[in-house]
Amino acid sequence: VMMEVSKLLDNPNTNTSLLSKKIGKDPGLATKILSIANSPLYGLPRKVSTIDFAILIIGYQDIKNIVIALSMIESFKNKSDKYLDQKEFWLHSLLTANAAKRISEDLGYRFGGEAFVTGLLHDLGVPVMHKYFHTAFLDIYDKVVNQEVFCLDAEVEFLGYTHQEMGKFLTNKWKLPSHLCDTINNHHHPSKAVENQVLASIVHLADYMTQRLKIADFYWDKNYKLDESILGTLKFKSMEDLDKFIANYEPLFAEEIKTIKI
Repeated sequence: VMMEVSKLLDNPNTNTSLLSKKIGKDPGLATKILSIANSPLYGLPRKVSTIDFAILIIGYQDIKNIVIALSMIESFKNKSDKYLDQKEFWLHSLLTANAAKRISEDLGYRFGGEAFVTGLLHDLGVPVMHKYFHTAFLDIYDKVVNQEVFCLDAEVEFLGYTHQEMGKFLTNKWKLPSHLCDTINNHHHPSKAVENQVLASIVHLADYMTQRLKIADFYWDKNYKLDESILGTLKFKSMEDLDKFIANYEPLFAEEIKTIKI
């Protein structure tokens, strides 16, 4: 379905009705797109009840990237176990995605759909490790959860590369735009982003906020350190200014998580 949708979106003669029928062939994909469109944080002006309307209001390019991102997450999904609960991972990924889009708009940037997609895929390397490098994953898990070692340090120790690098490799293979791949590769240290430090800073902030507010926080991000370079990049006057900004999002995060769970 992802390949068919991508082909349709590359055709200038494609119409919304045909695209909607293709997406509707995958009920799981259709449901996820509707849940995204109706998210309180995603910020669409009215309730979206059909795929046709979701496509019209989200836009063709953003729909294409969202379909690819959802397909990637589905492709690398593994069975839940005590080390990685897929439902918790999805909640964290979706909240980070919706928050990144909303933050982008609230700060006056036009990264909406791009911020959403990079937020959704920022931790893609984690379930990939869980599925394909399970022995190393268990060692990393022990370091992160029981010994409180920062995830990137534990990943390099046991695998030689991080979940950020894995995410960049995979999104590049799936032909997402290079600045999105670069953002995923630097979401913990946006000051190191080469192509778009503003976008990387927005995703970093959204990810950090899940830990700070303890809503859909992900254990892999224990000991998450804020890259304070985002203060200048995103034009916050001070740490106190950023703290107020984060606090204003707490009710939205709480409402969002209820909506996602429903």
